[in-house]
Amino acid sequence: MPARTILRFDDADPMQPNNWSQKRKIFAVFVAIMTVMNSTMASSLPSGATGPISQRYNQHNEYLLVLPTSIYLVGYCCGPAIWGPLSEQYGRKWPMIISFAMFTIFSIACAAAPSFAALVVFRWLVGVGGSCALSVVGGICADVYHDPQARGRAMAYFMAATTFGPILGPPISGFISPVHWSWAFWIGAIVAGATCPLLVVFPETYAPVILKHQAQKLRKLTGDASIVAPIELEKTNIRHIVTKVLTRPFTMIVFEPIVLFTCLYTSYAYAIFYIFLQSYPLIFTNIYGFNAGLTGLTFLPIGLGAIISAAFYLAWDHILLRAQKAKRPWSRSEEMRRLPLACIAGPFFVLSLFWAGWSARIDVHWIVPTLSGIAFGIGYLCLFMALLNYLVDAYEIFAASAMAAASFSRSAFGAALPFAARPMYERLGVPWACSLLGFLSVGLCAIPFVFLKFGPRIRERSPFCQYLAQKKKEESEARETRGSGEGVEGVEGVELVVHRIDLEQAVRGKERV
Repeated sequence: MPARTILRFDDADPMQPNNWSQKRKIFAVFVAIMTVMNSTMASSLPSGATGPISQRYNQHNEYLLVLPTSIYLVGYCCGPAIWGPLSEQYGRKWPMIISFAMFTIFSIACAAAPSFAALVVFRWLVGVGGSCALSVVGGICADVYHDPQARGRAMAYFMAATTFGPILGPPISGFISPVHWSWAFWIGAIVAGATCPLLVVFPETYAPVILKHQAQKLRKLTGDASIVAPIELEKTNIRHIVTKVLTRPFTMIVFEPIVLFTCLYTSYAYAIFYIFLQSYPLIFTNIYGFNAGLTGLTFLPIGLGAIISAAFYLAWDHILLRAQKAKRPWSRSEEMRRLPLACIAGPFFVLSLFWAGWSARIDVHWIVPTLSGIAFGIGYLCLFMALLNYLVDAYEIFAASAMAAASFSRSAFGAALPFAARPMYERLGVPWACSLLGFLSVGLCAIPFVFLKFGPRIRERSPFCQYLAQKKKEESEARETRGSGEGVEGVEGVELVVHRIDLEQAVRGKERV
């Protein structure tokens, strides 16, 4: 077997994303969050324009009129299975650029759709393009912030973006669609066009791909074909990509209990949010006589609840940091870092559903059911911040695939359940329809408590977590022996470390940073 010169980052290398300046890290996360805001806002834009869309296409079937929203979430189901794993194979930047170009082009197509069927197809394609942001941002946060505390805060901002995006859609479309039905989609296209330049200057954040680029540069400069990056030693044939890389999110859903039950809980919460897009018009239009624009404004308290939940997160972060400095035994637990927020999220979530259901009556002022959104926003965002941060912490370099699995499952729920919203609310009535959702939420509240108790045991048995632990051990041993190894200077701060190893060994054991 031929010898190879394996390229790796030095601990303090400025090209390693974790060692970037704070400004560059913030810019990378900001660009990613802007793509999330675009994507999630677009998801709910048709909800406030149902009437004008119905008139434009002479389409009055209430089930079909749910499609422009639900089919977008079907795109969310399809996209992450592609974008997440590909971002772990080819880096974050180009999947994001290609997907966002697709998102922007078909956002414009929606505004000019010649028929209702064309609108539905274009909305699906917009959803496929927009899904990349949701599945890749967790990986970007893990790339640039290796410290769990800093990474957790970056993920909190990401979660806030996923909450505020859908909240903005209904009031925007509700007020502007009476001018012309297409303006709901033109607004989304304009915001996307303004975001595109940011992606052009977005830096690659995935360390293995950065090393690959440096290895290519070194081979060109030195003429030494033996210089390789670890990722270049991995299998890249189509069969491997299809059978291993693209199927990884589904493998994690089936065989990783943490991923499975996180997907179940967050998917249910996500579906209820999109059920609200159908049920709020039934509540506030039928009971209180609101128009589409005013009904859209009733979603804003959910945003206020999200802000309060962010305060909860920062408060818990401060408590945890003090406990770690005081060397409290419980503060060293991976589960205690994230999951207490998920434990308190459940009761807020349940409360909001019963509150909304039993206060929405003509003899009760409209502000009372509207304010139930605050409790929903607190529970919703605390749940997502806690459980998705826990996923990223547990799976690290596989975070994009874990997030893709979560995105796929919640999008499937979000696409399917809103079709049941109108029949359920019409047959059961507002109080009992909300109560049914609340009772189901009570059962799911147990999931973060189970993770708290059994999480360490589950992670010990996880093949993905075992692989990560082994890689960390190998990297630690490599750092200890690096001083005795043969080395030469690379380019632009990259250290070239020479290891005389077999190619077969390199394939079996990827050297990642």
